[in-house]
Amino acid sequence: MPKFISIENKNRKIDGELRIKFCDTFLTQLRGLTLRAPISRDEGLLLVGTRDSRLDSSIHMLFVSFDLTVVWINADMKVVDKILAKSWRPAYFSKEAAKFVLEIHPSRWDDFQIGDVVQFIDA
Repeated sequence: MPKFISIENKNRKIDGELRIKFCDTFLTQLRGLTLRAPISRDEGLLLVGTRDSRLDSSIHMLFVSFDLTVVWINADMKVVDKILAKSWRPAYFSKEAAKFVLEIHPSRWDDFQIGDVVQFIDA
């Protein structure tokens, strides 16, 4: 059964709650949002790595038919990068090493800024 968490931004108020699927296994990360219907504004995925890494936290948008706000978070729970990932693109890498990759609806762009500190609730 999938595990869901919430995310709190310690630096700014998030506009509405986020229900985030916690993806900490190879299969849940491999599946991600590939070949799925677009997510709603309050949904997302958190891809959980084992260490801070630019390579290990890279993503692809192949077979993802919608755009996403992607937020990279390091092991210190600090936002280190974010992008608007376009559908059907081969790869995106964070500018800095990250352990976590948060994939959320594009309208959530302003909820997280580089340098913000976050907390996972019920992780």
